[in-house]
Amino acid sequence: MSHTIGIIGGSGLYEIEGLKNIQEKKIKTPFGIPSDVFTIGQLKETTLVFLPRHGKGHLLSPSEINYRANVFGMKKLGVQTLLSLSSVGSMKEEI
Repeated sequence: MSHTIGIIGGSGLYEIEGLKNIQEKKIKTPFGIPSDVFTIGQLKETTLVFLPRHGKGHLLSPSEINYRANVFGMKKLGVQTLLSLSSVGSMKEEI
């Protein structure tokens, strides 16, 4: 039995390269609609489920993201380990 890993991509991460046997699934949750469709694919022996946090093309602002629906959808698709990636900025130009 392979381990299923979920990845929620932050700003600029809208797809995972190298996935094979790709399927897209739209999931309904008790918390509403997730940020986008879930992309499911194989990377070597591992099943990956990917979701762009802001939607493809960065359509959602942070306050519009339905985090509970995103996580529920991952669980419904059998995700056992969830990674959530993000990028941040600074108001200081020297950083």
